[in-house]
Amino acid sequence: MNNDVAAPRSEVRIKPLTAAVAVAVGALCGAASARAQVADPLEEIVVTASRRETTVQDLPFNITALSGETLERRRLNDLAELGRWVPGLTVVDQGGRASNLMVVRGLNVASLNASEFLENSSGDSVQTYVGDIPLYLDLKLHDIERVEVLIGPQGTLYGAGTLGGAVRYIPRAPELDSFTLDLEGDVFGISHGEDTGFEGAFTVNVPIVDDRLALRTSLAWLDEPGYIDYPYLVREPGVSNPQPNFDDPLDVAANLRGERDVNWEETLSGRVALLFAPSDRVQATFNYYFQDQEAGGRSVNHRHSFGTGPYESAHRFVEPNDQRNRLFSIEVVADLGFAELTSATGFSDYDQLGQRDQTDFLLDQQWGYEEFPLFAAYTREASTDERTNQEIRLVSVGDGPWSWIGGVFYNDYARDAISEEFTPGYPEFRFGTSFPTGDLEYRQLTSIRLEEQAVFGEVTYRFADRWAATLGGRFFDYETEQSISADMPFWGDFGTPQVNRARDDGFLGKLNLAYDVGDTSLAYLTISEGYRIGGVNGLPECEDPEQSDVQEACLLPDEVLIKPDRTKNYEIGVHSTLADGRVNVNASVYYIDWKDIQTMARTKNGANMIFVNGGTARSRGLELSADARTNGPWSFSATYAYTDAELTSDAPLLVDREEDAFAGDRLAGTPEHHGSFYANYYRMLPGGLRLDIDYGLTFTSSVLTKVGQRNGGEVLGGYTLHNMSVGIGKERWSATLYADNLFDKFAETAVRESPLHIREVNGVAVRRYFRGVLRPRTFGIELRYSLGD
Repeated sequence: MNNDVAAPRSEVRIKPLTAAVAVAVGALCGAASARAQVADPLEEIVVTASRRETTVQDLPFNITALSGETLERRRLNDLAELGRWVPGLTVVDQGGRASNLMVVRGLNVASLNASEFLENSSGDSVQTYVGDIPLYLDLKLHDIERVEVLIGPQGTLYGAGTLGGAVRYIPRAPELDSFTLDLEGDVFGISHGEDTGFEGAFTVNVPIVDDRLALRTSLAWLDEPGYIDYPYLVREPGVSNPQPNFDDPLDVAANLRGERDVNWEETLSGRVALLFAPSDRVQATFNYYFQDQEAGGRSVNHRHSFGTGPYESAHRFVEPNDQRNRLFSIEVVADLGFAELTSATGFSDYDQLGQRDQTDFLLDQQWGYEEFPLFAAYTREASTDERTNQEIRLVSVGDGPWSWIGGVFYNDYARDAISEEFTPGYPEFRFGTSFPTGDLEYRQLTSIRLEEQAVFGEVTYRFADRWAATLGGRFFDYETEQSISADMPFWGDFGTPQVNRARDDGFLGKLNLAYDVGDTSLAYLTISEGYRIGGVNGLPECEDPEQSDVQEACLLPDEVLIKPDRTKNYEIGVHSTLADGRVNVNASVYYIDWKDIQTMARTKNGANMIFVNGGTARSRGLELSADARTNGPWSFSATYAYTDAELTSDAPLLVDREEDAFAGDRLAGTPEHHGSFYANYYRMLPGGLRLDIDYGLTFTSSVLTKVGQRNGGEVLGGYTLHNMSVGIGKERWSATLYADNLFDKFAETAVRESPLHIREVNGVAVRRYFRGVLRPRTFGIELRYSLGD
């Protein structure tokens, strides 16, 4: 819900993301007003969140917009870094190996678990868009025009419905009239790691036919060293002792080995975009995106369950994961005179291949594996997602009192996944012989299909000079099916897939009132509904519901269906521009009702991951932002968000399907207080050089790992991060020295399970409980060079 502040300089610059806590707002307003006679107004970023070009200050809803220059200056390279600067958005940073959980305004009841399975998802309460295509992707932020974060449901404006909000990546469009070449390189180190990292990128824009055809290509490479050591890796699974006599160095060396800096990441990403404008009224953009990522292991420690150091993992196996994303899109825009027609077509696929340490999960279940003194197990997982999206919409043009938006949307999604579990040496120990499947003792195949259609739109009527009212609606329909077959070769049990199906349809509404308060402020009231698709869990139903002490993968009757969950959102906000355009102050207060809450759990029989519904909740809060520029070399921005989210009804077995939660229990995963402050000092030096000094601070208060701190739930402490950089530049080049997490703050961002799992099974210390670790201090030098017309 804020704009970007620009430091005054020879070229036009879009101001950095801002927002302010109440104290900062007063200070910034006073500084700007005292120098009103000479200070330049703020440059504003143009956004298209409303499907029309406008500015944040002119939009009657909650939005934060970050320009491409802001992303570059603050080195915001992914969603976890982005989330620290957006009021109302929380992104749980789990490193490159795991999916990041995104939460808007506290709408989360899932336990704050360090991810066990890596899926192409962020928790599904927030929709992400690449251009006009809905697709979850933790996109590396290169060659991006801007990122728009919309807080609140957006189902009447966008094809894909959302429960809480949307993140839009807007790439830079090909330019029809100029050649440009941009090069950048970054050499950096990470504290507690040994190696040097590198990031490099180039972007080239080439006009092919004047005013008709242009090509834009970008390519980026990230080689990020790790900082988490794995000193307890088993040398030969099934033969070496995973838990030797740790008082005997020779015994340890004979059975275990170590690797340093295991949580490295290597990512190759890029885009090819072709813009074709056959006439002044029609243009088509063809985009191909790719992002290939390899990660070496988790960013976690076992210091609470196994006594490791803060940057050490006690896993017995390394846990690499490879991900491959592809997206091909065609976006056509045509001026029809009375309206603008847009067609957005997307074809995407995602492939993932990974490995996990499964030892502690199986030991913890006490299914008999613990009787094997050399027991160590791992999994191999692979999955493929394919998606086809089509959206067609019309947006009215003209200056009359009436305006409207209407569209249709289609989504076809398919997911196929396999998870295989290996227990080296266990067949010989348990049965006295090996099996044709070797060490493979469990295999699970998952298939998901979803087909969704929707009709959406809004109508706005300006019924007075200062008043406007908007009514919006969304009709939707979907069908989904899921099947899971589980094979246990050791026991001769080869499961037969059972296909479970579900469908739903319905209507969502929206009302918005906007009032122009004088010439400098806009006040608004919004009532809107959010929706998240339901579905089914794919396992077969249990023949004997009481058999819960064996590895039987089946569902109880109340574990089959996943009902949709809904939100109803009430928000009042104001966007103000003060001091002749030198200060922007935005604020909103909101209240959200949430019912039929979806959350992850495990089956009673077999402890398989499923989704369940439970209880109702509410969230209420305040979000503030401000930007300011003085008449001197300084510009400032700040953000603050307060979130109060709790259950409003009792929810039996909500907490990991093991313990009840009750009305009044605080929800998990979201801090009550979250904010940022940013300052830029800019000055021209002799010889045409420019000097930039930037300082940024982000803070977050504590979070609960489980609803109401129940069933072993904990409080993860809050933390404050400081970033600083000093740069010089001249026309086409710049060089910047920087340090992120300047004071090397150690913090833990997520947990796996809870301290209730810290125990011994047959004398073996179970290491199932661990914590995610915040990235330590990163320091480096960044070089940029631009060449063009």
